[in-house]
Amino acid sequence: MTSVPNVLITGTSGFIGGSLLADLLSRADGPIKNARIFAAARSDEQVKSVSKLGINVLQVDLTDEKSVLDAVLKNEVDIIVHTAGAILPQMATNMIKALGERRRVSGIETHYIHTSVATMFSEEGGWPYGQVKDSDGSIVEKEKKLGESNPVRKPETNVIVAELGKAQGVTTYNVPVPTVYGRGTGEWRKLSVNIPAVTRASMKLKTVYKFEKDGHPPAIHISDLTALYGAILEKILLKETIPSNENGYYFAVAHKSPWWEVMERLAQSMHARGLVSEPTAKVWPSWEVAAEHTGFPLIFIRAIGTSNGDLVPVNGPKIGWQPKWDEKMYLDSIDDEVQAVLDLDTVKMTLWDSL
Repeated sequence: MTSVPNVLITGTSGFIGGSLLADLLSRADGPIKNARIFAAARSDEQVKSVSKLGINVLQVDLTDEKSVLDAVLKNEVDIIVHTAGAILPQMATNMIKALGERRRVSGIETHYIHTSVATMFSEEGGWPYGQVKDSDGSIVEKEKKLGESNPVRKPETNVIVAELGKAQGVTTYNVPVPTVYGRGTGEWRKLSVNIPAVTRASMKLKTVYKFEKDGHPPAIHISDLTALYGAILEKILLKETIPSNENGYYFAVAHKSPWWEVMERLAQSMHARGLVSEPTAKVWPSWEVAAEHTGFPLIFIRAIGTSNGDLVPVNGPKIGWQPKWDEKMYLDSIDDEVQAVLDLDTVKMTLWDSL
């Protein structure tokens, strides 16, 4: 890396990327404080908003290979933390190729931290292997086999990240993100996806709905998630050897989210505010109706609403990451989740904007 490493954060106008950027810029000391942070944004308005933080903001089209290459080489980017459109392979491909060229031109090691979807490691997401530890070095091979036959898992971006990173000489890390909650701290979007989507639908329908089958997917508070990214980035900047490439999964899992219990607490909170007609949740009449009103793609609605997934984080704790939020704190915060939607829901968000 250069004497002052250059780190590019994508998705900084989004919930996760914006909160991560705020977290990194708040560091008072340590290797992250000494790094030069760049932010990627899409629109003029987003660039203007993020620029208020006093950092370099790059307006770059991540789907355009030449645009990404020019941005990386011109700004001598050594590390990319990708939190925007992370299930779309073209963006990841463009950034890894650009980092590969940066390494070839400069001789400097380059690193790519990818954000993926934890739901893909549940039975409903097409994962048939049961419990999975992020330290299992066979994850990529298993995903590669599954991607050949399961339409929900196509295209298999995780496989592309691992294989292309190896081919380009770029060290890669993969952070599968589950249900995220809490108020964001970024300049643009401060709301998560799942609970706000259900809250909006409930306000419109005057009823809180749950799925016919309960689910207990993994979950994490936004502050614990940004702390995990920060822990990985800090180790990279310190040039310490940590799990990477096919061994570089870091499950961002703090606890479970008992969906039926969450929906009941949501109904109680919204009823107390006069937002819904009853203090209890009813069952969605169909998957199609649920997808229509929540805005989630129908192909993923079962995995989003009823998944479980037994993901065991090993690599995160191995590098010193320990989440602070637990299930009880999460359930006790549902009332604030409702209030956050009422306070902050000024920007239309879709599932695809957040991934």
